[in-house]
Amino acid sequence: MRITGIDHVQLAMPAGKEDIAREFYARTLGIPEVPKPPELAKRGGAWFESGPVKIHLGIEADFRAARKAHPALLVQDLATLVATLRSKGHEIVPADGVEGWYRVHVFDPFGNRIELMEPLD
Repeated sequence: MRITGIDHVQLAMPAGKEDIAREFYARTLGIPEVPKPPELAKRGGAWFESGPVKIHLGIEADFRAARKAHPALLVQDLATLVATLRSKGHEIVPADGVEGWYRVHVFDPFGNRIELMEPLD
């Protein structure tokens, strides 16, 4: 037996905020929304997927943002994404400590921490 990969990362969000999730994940980060299976769609939330990148947002009644735990997304042209995020009012928190990487943190509209990283050439 061995683990061969991660299928998706699930983050929590408050109920009824799917349009806000779409604006951030699909329009700003560029990860397209995909339909949830009908049985799961009844629960609310939204799924965003592009190839191996799969972020699922599920409704949590007693929602609390993940301030420490986070997905780390690999980005091509991180400087452009950082500029886009700043232009939309998102605070960018520089991250250091990992040689060979340009890394920043941003928080989604619900306060969940997202790491964005790009290898330095």
